[in-house]
Amino acid sequence: MVDTRFHSFSGPAPLAALLAALGLAAEGLKGDGPVIEGAEELVLAGPGHISLAAHAGYREMLRGTAAGAVIVSQDLRADVPAGTIAILAKNPHVAFADLLDRLYPGNTRSTVMALLGPRDALPLTEIDVRLGPGVVLGPGVEIGRGTVIGPNSVIGAGVTIGRNAVIGANVSIECAHLGNQVVLHAGARIGSEGFGWLDHGRSNRKIPQLGRVIIQDRVEVGANSTIDRGALGDTVIGEGTKIDNLVQIGHNCRIGRNCLIAGMAGLAGSTILEDSVMFGAGAGATGHLTIGRGSVLAARATVTKDIPAGSQVAGFPAQNAKAWLRDQAALRRLSKRT
Repeated sequence: MVDTRFHSFSGPAPLAALLAALGLAAEGLKGDGPVIEGAEELVLAGPGHISLAAHAGYREMLRGTAAGAVIVSQDLRADVPAGTIAILAKNPHVAFADLLDRLYPGNTRSTVMALLGPRDALPLTEIDVRLGPGVVLGPGVEIGRGTVIGPNSVIGAGVTIGRNAVIGANVSIECAHLGNQVVLHAGARIGSEGFGWLDHGRSNRKIPQLGRVIIQDRVEVGANSTIDRGALGDTVIGEGTKIDNLVQIGHNCRIGRNCLIAGMAGLAGSTILEDSVMFGAGAGATGHLTIGRGSVLAARATVTKDIPAGSQVAGFPAQNAKAWLRDQAALRRLSKRT
């Protein structure tokens, strides 16, 4: 969700005024239309929200949305619910990015800007919090008792950290809520902007990254690993999960409980790991897919489609590990014959 602890909101505003400013039109809009109180994902949106349905992958979520208005492509017009206002756009993603830039001004979406801005809400720390030399706490930060933060770490505006956490040296955290007993090793980067772009290879326009990172209790994140915040929803790391050094977690990923992710692994945006998944060193996922509960990925495996629960996979593209080993043995035999 878009959390106004982290992103300044310019609204609320009547839908008609927003559309006029962006050069868009809505079907059947009467008067000023509903007051837009923010942008939200289709599945979470309510009558005061505006949302996006850009292509066929959104169809099922669109049919069940309660959003007051939704920007859609012509192909999805018939799937807009009766109580939702349809805003047709030739390029829904661009139109939605324009809207987000208007609702959540770009000059407020930066940890640096937040730290330099007015300190209207002082940091709040419970007893026994220890801060190393050079630690910077942004406005509205909340830190639970017994937490230790190492030298030169930067905690951005509005971030919350639970009790008995250990934050190493030179860590940066923004747009994030951390639970109890979380451990972040030196150089970890939590809540940075996700890698989202439009008009690829031409203007490379940035998609606003307005979500959060939610790190649950007892999660450990290795040195120099990066967890990007969601584009509109949340990136979530489930309780008890352990992440090694130099791991990249893309925006909107959802990692279950008690997963193990080894060094140099990479998850592209919107990857879902169910509980107790083991991710080998250098393994990767291409995004917008689900890896089932208890699955094991061998080192350097690359997942390109959904993986059922309890699978053991290897290779590129990832397949049943035993089948992959047989294929490799067959290739070696063929190479010896030639």
